[in-house]
Amino acid sequence: MTNGYVFREYIGAQFKSVQFSDVPVNAGLSFHFILAFAIDYMAATQSRPKPTPANGVFAPFWDAATLSPAAAAATKKAHPNLSIMVGLGGDTVQNTGVNATFAPTSVDTWVANAVSSLSAMINQYGLDGVDVDYEHFAADVDTFVECTGRLLTQLKARFPRMSTSIAPFERPEIQKYYRALWAKYSGVIDYVNFQFYGYGANTNVDYYVGFYNLQLSNYPGSGSKLLASFKTGDVTGLLSPEQGISGAKELQRQGKLPGLFIWSADSSKEAAYKFDYETRAQQIVANH
Repeated sequence: MTNGYVFREYIGAQFKSVQFSDVPVNAGLSFHFILAFAIDYMAATQSRPKPTPANGVFAPFWDAATLSPAAAAATKKAHPNLSIMVGLGGDTVQNTGVNATFAPTSVDTWVANAVSSLSAMINQYGLDGVDVDYEHFAADVDTFVECTGRLLTQLKARFPRMSTSIAPFERPEIQKYYRALWAKYSGVIDYVNFQFYGYGANTNVDYYVGFYNLQLSNYPGSGSKLLASFKTGDVTGLLSPEQGISGAKELQRQGKLPGLFIWSADSSKEAAYKFDYETRAQQIVANH
């Protein structure tokens, strides 16, 4: 029986052949994998040397050979508390160095293409939700708000049980897009996957809680939706996993921890500690 709190982990972006089954799953909470990423780009070909925007037509750019529909079905069967989401956008298009830029030609065509392509992907992979994670923008704020807000609204209408989230981080040029989206469409957004691991290595517990409280004010009404987070792997100059664990414990002590997420399973597989932080993070969430 899950306790209603959530643990999430991004998986598949770094092509480390990490499998769903590599990651420990605590049965006492709601566990979400987030496939990283589906991107509305066309892959490079011999005649097209770089990936190019596809105006809302999304395709898998995660390690789909390892994280296949069959693998998704098997891990969900093995863990009744497990769901699988897909992240939209991300930083770059696979390992090409090309930014995954939000670049619609119009709101209506982008939304129509996105709803169609993602609905097909949701059905193919048995997905349970989407996470909006664009980090580069060729469109203005209003266009982003209407495109992604309408997308989430229409997907929730088609798939009433699906979960939705956004994944902002602390840069003003990024925050303005997501805060505007939240202001108009928070009713169709279930979680805020705030990238607290973008903060510096000097982030002690008090700073972490302060940053969390700042984002509560940036995303009003997100008290039951704003997730803590940290990253594994190379954290040079950034918040460490230990700092993330300590911050999450203090937030929980203050009654402010609806859940947390980790970036990423690929990095954890490569690290000497493997999935130790996934185990510890889930113990915090499960022991609410």
